[in-house]
Amino acid sequence: SSNMEDDVSLKFHQQLLLISENLVTEDVAALKFLCTDLLHIRKLEGVKSALDIFKLLMAQEYLNAEDTFLLAELLYRIKYHSLLEKLGYTKEKVQEHLLEKGRVSPYRQMLYELSENITNEMLKEIIFLLQKHLPKRWITLSALDLLILLEKQGLLTKDNVQILEDICVIVSPDLLEIIKHYKKTKGRDCSGWSFLFQPKVGFKYMVLEVLALLSFKNAQWEVILSLSEKTGSVVGECTLRFLFCLRPFPVDQYELPAPAFFFSFPQNMTSYKMDGAHRGFCLIINNVNFNSSQRKGSCKDAEQLERVFTWLGLDVRTYTDLTSGDIRSLMQTWQHLQDHKDRNCFICCILSHGESGAIYGTDEKVVLIRTLMSHFTAKQCPQLAAKPKLFFIQACQGNRIQCPVYVDTDAQTPDLSSMEESFSLFESIPEEADFLLSMATVDGYVSFRHIEEGSWYIQALCSKLQLLVPRGEDILSILTQVNEDVAKRVSPSGTKKQMPQPAYTLRRKFIFPIPTAPPPS
Repeated sequence: SSNMEDDVSLKFHQQLLLISENLVTEDVAALKFLCTDLLHIRKLEGVKSALDIFKLLMAQEYLNAEDTFLLAELLYRIKYHSLLEKLGYTKEKVQEHLLEKGRVSPYRQMLYELSENITNEMLKEIIFLLQKHLPKRWITLSALDLLILLEKQGLLTKDNVQILEDICVIVSPDLLEIIKHYKKTKGRDCSGWSFLFQPKVGFKYMVLEVLALLSFKNAQWEVILSLSEKTGSVVGECTLRFLFCLRPFPVDQYELPAPAFFFSFPQNMTSYKMDGAHRGFCLIINNVNFNSSQRKGSCKDAEQLERVFTWLGLDVRTYTDLTSGDIRSLMQTWQHLQDHKDRNCFICCILSHGESGAIYGTDEKVVLIRTLMSHFTAKQCPQLAAKPKLFFIQACQGNRIQCPVYVDTDAQTPDLSSMEESFSLFESIPEEADFLLSMATVDGYVSFRHIEEGSWYIQALCSKLQLLVPRGEDILSILTQVNEDVAKRVSPSGTKKQMPQPAYTLRRKFIFPIPTAPPPS
């Protein structure tokens, strides 16, 4: 029994270590903030890593091997859904138990949501407006730092958010809606049942949804009632839920304890910050000439990608005909580039032959896609930590379809001795957050390239970027339209089709700022 407990404890600590290794400085700051109401502020000030927070939570018995829900909730709140599976949770499972087990207060949720929606430009304006409240030598590092300072000075509390309202009226009405939603829900009278009879929130304005979960437990009938007020406001629907027990006694002996209220703040998907002076670097690797073949039409793709990403504000660098060794070396060079720290994102486009989970160098040797992407994890490239890394790959992921007369494919006859196993798309993408991998085709199939007009996938990608970025669409919405475009195409024979496939661990929406210049084509 003792050995079994030791094994459980070891596994639990290994889980915490693995999660900690995937959390960067920005994530640790967010976790500290969300734990402010749970842990002593002085102890939190000494936190340097996620492991430090985990130790504090364990010391206060908020976290142990048998109950990891609080950590799951924290990861959910910072939108790091890909790590939930390490604890045996999914996003949906956490949502299901938040009402019952959630510990992060509505006030703390609201402040965190605000910080996530405050851009660098907004932050500068807010600091200017609040300068009389700020220490003269104080240097603002983030929106969270500013909120913490206001709390320390007593200017901001769960019962008084007036200073935030005054600022948001000037800086951003959208931010004001977040505060209004918090106040509207918090404003319900939670002392007993009197709120039911107030004119503004009486039964006249309410839809009563009764979800009866009847279970005989300790001689008590448990009933959950959900009261939903249809407010009709832009904030949407506020839901108040309460639990009470109906005991099997005569009616006049029913006991109705004071209801316990829960608040579920809507998880609005925020966007990655893309308002820096420098957007980021875009690498284009264009492999045309192989030992036994030539990828005709690929230069058309490379030229179009260069035009479009330059238009989008990226600093584009194109490399042609790289061997497998050259590709690995190039990734290592860009991995260590210090200039990433001043950029908002990183993009890499690879045009080559490929096989399942890999692309080919011009020497016809494979390079695993996972290996390429692993150079840019937070641990390997801290300058890009918490920033979006996008990889677009035009290459086959198999060779099941033979090329027709007028259409070429990006399949290369593989050297089976160099590939003992296949790698699926989801095995290729790193487990940590902020990556997107968009492949021209699903695993096991070829992708098509016109020998004069370029590949179906890259031409559709460039076309949709030019069409939809000016409309403010995010990258996943754009890739969905790319899928639709490519899926409609057929080869000259009328029988060959293709379907692109994205995989991602993005935590926010990725939206390119709308260029001032017209699209290049």
